[in-house]
Amino acid sequence: MNQKIIDISPRISAKLAVWPGDVPVTREVAFDIKRGDVVTLSALRATVHLGAHADAPSHYSLDGRTMEQQPLELYWGKCEVIKVNPRATTGSTSNQPGMEDRFGRDDLAVSDAWVPTLPRVLFATGTYPNNNKWNADFIGMQPSLVDWLADHGVKLVGVDTPSVDCAESKEMPSHKRFFARDMAILEGLVLSNVQPGRYELCALPLALEGFDGSPVRAALRTIE
Repeated sequence: MNQKIIDISPRISAKLAVWPGDVPVTREVAFDIKRGDVVTLSALRATVHLGAHADAPSHYSLDGRTMEQQPLELYWGKCEVIKVNPRATTGSTSNQPGMEDRFGRDDLAVSDAWVPTLPRVLFATGTYPNNNKWNADFIGMQPSLVDWLADHGVKLVGVDTPSVDCAESKEMPSHKRFFARDMAILEGLVLSNVQPGRYELCALPLALEGFDGSPVRAALRTIE
């Protein structure tokens, strides 16, 4: 089988944008072969919500599991990549207050009859095109879409934006629905060059005890 691995993680460097007020990437070099040391040894300091990352439920609920408590099987297995229609970027069709910058079922570039048949769905919105430049006008998800996906057996959702909620959201309604339905979240994926379709996802988080999230090296493998 001629399978292809597609990297869907942004490169981690000091250029990588993080949420305003969060901890950016820095590298401290303790030993360096260039200076005559036997080895090169460095330390990383950064937010755990860095680039492509997994949210632990403790990130948005006091009662949520921490990162090392999340089942690994959530982050490895078959998934479907779905494009979000460009019209969703100029305002959702929802007339609910606070839902104007969120996409829902009507904004998905699929047939009206489409329902998810795999436990993982990744949404390519195209509203956060440059991971090295923060922009706050990316779109979030409608909470009703989270519930609909859960009703059809979806256990993990990934997005190509920094959050499943809008940047200015204080209530975080979609995060709350993810917690209520016990679904996993991946954020910060790079899906601009990924064709819609079915893949195998591998995006394992680190077993960070007590932490609220973890960077992941997310990749897709084509399915023949």
